[in-house]
Amino acid sequence: MSGLNLRPSVLAAKESLAKGREKLMRQHRSGSPGIQVCALLTEVLDEVLIALYNAALAETDPANVAICREQLTLVPIGGYGRSDVAPFSDVDLLFLHEPAAEKRVAPLARRMMHDLYDVGLQLGHSVRTVNDACVMGRKDATIFTALAESRYLIGSQPLYDKFAGKFKHQAQRHWRSLVTSIEAARDEERRQFGETVYLLEPNVKKSRGGLRDIQLLRWIGFARFGEADPNSLQLTGHLSKADFLALRYALEFMLRLRNEMHFHCGKSVDVLTRDEQVRIAEVFGYKGTESLLPVEQFMSDYFKHSDQVTHIAARFTASMRPWRALAEWFAPLYTHNFEGDFRVGPQSINFTPRGKAQVPGDVNQVLRLCDLASLYNKSIAPSAWRAVNDAAPTLPDALPAAAAERFMSVLSQPARLGEILRGLHDCRVLEKIIPDFKHAHCLLQFNEYHKYTVDEHCIRAVERACAMAQEDSPLGRVYRNLKQKRTLHLALLIHDLGKGYIEDHSEVGLRIAEQVGQRLRLPARETETLKFLVHKHLTMGHLAFRRDTSDPQLIVRFAVEVGSPEVLQMLFLLTAADFAAVGPGVLNDWKVEVLDDLHQRTMRHLAGETALANTEEQRAAIRARLASEDRDDWYSRHLDVLPTSYLSSSTPESIADNLRQLRKLQRGQVLSWGRYLPESQTVEYTVGVYEDITPGLFHKLTGALSSAGLQILSADINTLIDGIALDRFVVHDPDFSGQPPASRLEQVQHKLEEALLNGGPPAFRRLWKSSQQQNQAALSRLPTVVKADNSFSDRYTIIDVFTADRMGLLYAVSRALFDMQLSVSLAKIGTHLDQVVDVFYVTDQDGNKIHDEARLQKIRDGLLAAINASDKL
Repeated sequence: MSGLNLRPSVLAAKESLAKGREKLMRQHRSGSPGIQVCALLTEVLDEVLIALYNAALAETDPANVAICREQLTLVPIGGYGRSDVAPFSDVDLLFLHEPAAEKRVAPLARRMMHDLYDVGLQLGHSVRTVNDACVMGRKDATIFTALAESRYLIGSQPLYDKFAGKFKHQAQRHWRSLVTSIEAARDEERRQFGETVYLLEPNVKKSRGGLRDIQLLRWIGFARFGEADPNSLQLTGHLSKADFLALRYALEFMLRLRNEMHFHCGKSVDVLTRDEQVRIAEVFGYKGTESLLPVEQFMSDYFKHSDQVTHIAARFTASMRPWRALAEWFAPLYTHNFEGDFRVGPQSINFTPRGKAQVPGDVNQVLRLCDLASLYNKSIAPSAWRAVNDAAPTLPDALPAAAAERFMSVLSQPARLGEILRGLHDCRVLEKIIPDFKHAHCLLQFNEYHKYTVDEHCIRAVERACAMAQEDSPLGRVYRNLKQKRTLHLALLIHDLGKGYIEDHSEVGLRIAEQVGQRLRLPARETETLKFLVHKHLTMGHLAFRRDTSDPQLIVRFAVEVGSPEVLQMLFLLTAADFAAVGPGVLNDWKVEVLDDLHQRTMRHLAGETALANTEEQRAAIRARLASEDRDDWYSRHLDVLPTSYLSSSTPESIADNLRQLRKLQRGQVLSWGRYLPESQTVEYTVGVYEDITPGLFHKLTGALSSAGLQILSADINTLIDGIALDRFVVHDPDFSGQPPASRLEQVQHKLEEALLNGGPPAFRRLWKSSQQQNQAALSRLPTVVKADNSFSDRYTIIDVFTADRMGLLYAVSRALFDMQLSVSLAKIGTHLDQVVDVFYVTDQDGNKIHDEARLQKIRDGLLAAINASDKL
């Protein structure tokens, strides 16, 4: 509707709202507190709604005016009722009326709904009687939480008072069922918007530790005591002063943050994206340090506030659960006393009054509780954690020998280890045991590898390792057989604590591991193992996904570095758990298979076997299958030049079948075949062709696969005798869960054949680009790095590419390598969330390594240019 067609009252309201927002935006920019800006915006909205109500009332049937004034009340609810509405939030309004006035109120409500829409407000409205509102609030947690935040605006004050009194009385009468349903609704919302405080792109309103958890405390407080305001809950003794102050500071921080997001975007926005984090850190004046970016400082503050909100809300909610008082009353009947300090029940363990009195100043008493919980495999009662939390500031910095021994005992038992470590960290006790956890607390890693903060990542890595005990997988089998689990768990717990410093975090981690070993009084040999695991925690992943693990020299060097089968097993498990803790889906079946392959090869070497012997056994098995067909030694001659990487990653049966098909290959013909690999849930595509069919085989094949929507994980480029190329790609097909149908394999094979026979640039899916454009601004801040390494391989120059993932990236890089007259022999493609590490083993056209530094620099520059240009594909 154009401005010319709007009612004068609507035009005036629209202008008033715009001026009010503009004024408040200036106040916000000048540094006004978030709570104040929200309260003043609420006043602006009140004035707009009252003006529109009076205008609508003035233009209604005169016979309705008196009835509406006496039998209708406008009631702000939800965030609007709470007076912390953000600049572009929805406005929630209840039209509360007497039963007899329903037909007269409905037209007025419709009129106001349309007028508010024309003003530019998103209105969430309901039209109910007092009885209807109370009944709906009791049945539906979402309606209850909105109505619990109500206040009077205009209309009949007695009618509102009647509703408020009845609703409050009903809430307290049915508080048990309401608390249960409110908590269940919030749990579901957390699952949808972020279970962890430390999600690196949180929803400020709905993720764990956000504004919604502050509101959760208010709603439960209202249901239980008839008081939603935290200040009132503190004055009545239901909330400690420390918790009240922490909530107030967190509320101010988050409201100011949310106001900034709304004002900047000119609409309701609650997800704190990477791009917004960088911008807001600058707007809020964060300067950064030598080791921390401004955005990392800002997000650490965010996480510290959300962390406190989570724990305060969790403790308050747990204390309000209906069964708590009953359980404590009957506790002596179904619990037993342990050493006079603890009571062990069917579900949980708690302190006795005597045991609780010993907690202040005694970290060993806290760890006795944790050790007992591990021993009995039971959770620790919320009231016990509250006692630990309250006592945390009194715990000394020195760690007694008994406490160190208790902590190592806790680490040796996986059943509840993650839960216990998380509880100790939440109460700020873990940093009393391992001081470096204080530095890592809420420390952001502003990169695309990690989805969580450093402390959250480390604890998740321990949890992931413990979960391996239940897996029927190589990881599960190795974990169950591992004798020194406590060393592995400790290494995982501290492996990334070296982050946030100028120096490489693995080097800092080495020193931390030594200090931790001394502090926990570990035996010298165990301390050395701990130091190795922390210092080298990236090594196995680096080799498995960025180097040719079929190279016998690599296996020998790695085996010598590791030194023993037990350390190798721990490094294998640590590497996998580290990947899994980066973010959802980062550790997949294919990566486990690749890591296990390196683990098995190295284990065989440590056991005295050699890769050469295994390779020769493989060749012999293939020859045996082809012996009756090899009258002219064609198979033998081609088998002799197959590289170790190809032989070691395929079965004798599949290699024999591949050679049979290649035997039939004609010049000008392209052979391709695909097969599903169920162990890794990937698909392998192999192409056989004479090299002279077209220039640039590799980049054309990668373009074909990428244009089909496939994620390329690795590539083997093999040249046999007579100029036959045998190229193999392992890919993930996101279009199918599990095995793709035969028609899909045929479609991709056709694309591969067409790419070599007909050429032409590939057409990439537009869907990929549109989805990735959402984060492109933030990703563009992450630098692209190209490295060239001549030290690792005797035959190849190894090129590593680190950059943000984007559409057509691999095609662009492989095309650039071709244009620079480089021959690719092996490629490993790694993707971690939105960051990729692509590795290429290359030579010049004569098969030699590239030693000339000027040419190497030209290669680096050419790849950087190609990667930047790929954004335009």
